[in-house]
Amino acid sequence: MRARSGLDPGSVWAQRLGQLERRLRTKEERIVVLETENAALHLKLAEYQGLAGRSTNEVLQLYSAHGQQQKLQRSSVVTQLHGAIKRLKQDLKSLRSFALELSKDFQRQSKTYLYQVLTAVQGIQLQNEAMQMFQIKAFDLEQSLQEVTERYEKEKQKRRALHNSLVELRGNIRVHCRIRPLLPFDTAAGHSVSQDRQRNSSEKVAYAADDETVLVKCSRPGHASINKTFQFERVYSPSESQDTVFVDVAPLLTSLLDGYNVCVMAYGQTGSGKTYTMLGPQLEENFAYSTEDASELGIIPRATQEVFRLISEKPPGSYWVEVSVVEVYNNEIFDLLAKDSCGKVFGVKRDVVTTREGKSDVPLLTYETVENASEFLHLVNKGLQLRVRHPTLVHAHSSRSHLVVTLTITTIVSGDNFGTSWEDEQTSQRLNKEVSCTFPQKMRENKSTSSSRASSPAQLEATEKMKQVKTRLQLVDLAGSECVGMSGVTGAALRETSFINRSLSALADVLGAIAEQRSHVPYRNSKLTHLLQDSVGGDAKLLVMLCISPDQKYLTESMQSLGFGTRARQVQRGQVKKKSFPVPSKAK
Repeated sequence: MRARSGLDPGSVWAQRLGQLERRLRTKEERIVVLETENAALHLKLAEYQGLAGRSTNEVLQLYSAHGQQQKLQRSSVVTQLHGAIKRLKQDLKSLRSFALELSKDFQRQSKTYLYQVLTAVQGIQLQNEAMQMFQIKAFDLEQSLQEVTERYEKEKQKRRALHNSLVELRGNIRVHCRIRPLLPFDTAAGHSVSQDRQRNSSEKVAYAADDETVLVKCSRPGHASINKTFQFERVYSPSESQDTVFVDVAPLLTSLLDGYNVCVMAYGQTGSGKTYTMLGPQLEENFAYSTEDASELGIIPRATQEVFRLISEKPPGSYWVEVSVVEVYNNEIFDLLAKDSCGKVFGVKRDVVTTREGKSDVPLLTYETVENASEFLHLVNKGLQLRVRHPTLVHAHSSRSHLVVTLTITTIVSGDNFGTSWEDEQTSQRLNKEVSCTFPQKMRENKSTSSSRASSPAQLEATEKMKQVKTRLQLVDLAGSECVGMSGVTGAALRETSFINRSLSALADVLGAIAEQRSHVPYRNSKLTHLLQDSVGGDAKLLVMLCISPDQKYLTESMQSLGFGTRARQVQRGQVKKKSFPVPSKAK
């Protein structure tokens, strides 16, 4: 070892001893430090123990004080609870007494209300019984009223039928009156009217009191109002439709196929609704009437439809219908169906003459054969486009001429059954002349062929066995009577107004002469009355449709129209003659 380390063992142990001594001193120093710390800790422990003793005493004191406080609080709470319980017992006692009183009061009131309810129920039961009795009585009264109304309507119809029969026997003219509604142009500015009329404009003065009476309120400044009534066969209020008007016209069309001539004439001042009543609403661009709304169609298109409906119920080929359209303008007659060489329709002046039989006739007048209502309406619309119109202050599309549309219905009957049933010898001779052919279309297609056939003995024998009975339906839309001061017309329109008023005056003169049964009736004072001579003079069932405006400013013109209708209604022309049809002879 000595050789390897080369160290002295004594120095080694000395080093180790020195190290141990140093460690020992370090330990001793550490022990001193720990003892010092331990002493400090003992001091602190003693201090803390003292503090803990004091804290324990304080805690005990606090605990003792808290216990005393809780005892005091509990005793206070108990005292308060005792007081509250006493008060609650008192309140409960009071509440029990109040509840008892309330219960007694409720029982008393319940008895009172129950009695009132029972009384009310009994009253309601009595009222219900009374109501049932009233309902039974009301039902009985309604039934009685309905029965009386039905009886009244039946008696009214009987009276009207008897009146119509009396009218036919006397040959009286049927007069119906239609009151149009107030229209926008009634209040339009620019009307040349007097101050009194202007002040009362748009005031309604004409009313339909019932379906046979017109009531007019007549008033003048400084005078009391006077109500005047006019009686007619039928009066239409402003609310009644075109359908209602035609219902009263339709029975006359049945008479047409029974052998009677029929005439329907619209009379009234300009703007009173005559053209609307006769034709319906018109188109602005060409004045043709519109057929779009069937409910608005007037008497002329409806009458044609009804005639063709009645004909359709007859044997085929036994009837044919021809139509003519003329206007009376400035006391001249114009044929509105006449055509030029190119086939274009234009108005041609015609004249009216009196035949040897005393009937009026228009030579060379154009008659177009129609097979249905559509063809007729087409022709009438063509004629309407030629009708003269001129705007006035009263009516923007005032008709300046009288329009006469005539449907001639020819009935073919066998000559074997003819005897003395014809009206007279002259009528029979005239009908024999008219029977040159059976159907007019074939006659127009080939006149030469028809003549050659008629020349043969067989054709002559067949022709003699066939005869024709002609009846006419004349539908007349008269031009409106005018007051020049209101219409404001000048120049040519003023001349037209003069002719219109003169022709209407001539019509009134004719009716007056017939009513007075004068020996001379002035038919020839006007082309209008000359043209309508057969219809007005008693050879036709005549219906005059008066059209009036209800407005105050047209009162004078409305009164004139109503006066005309009243005079026309009094005319007795004698019984209308019937074109007699042969009765089939019995087989031998």
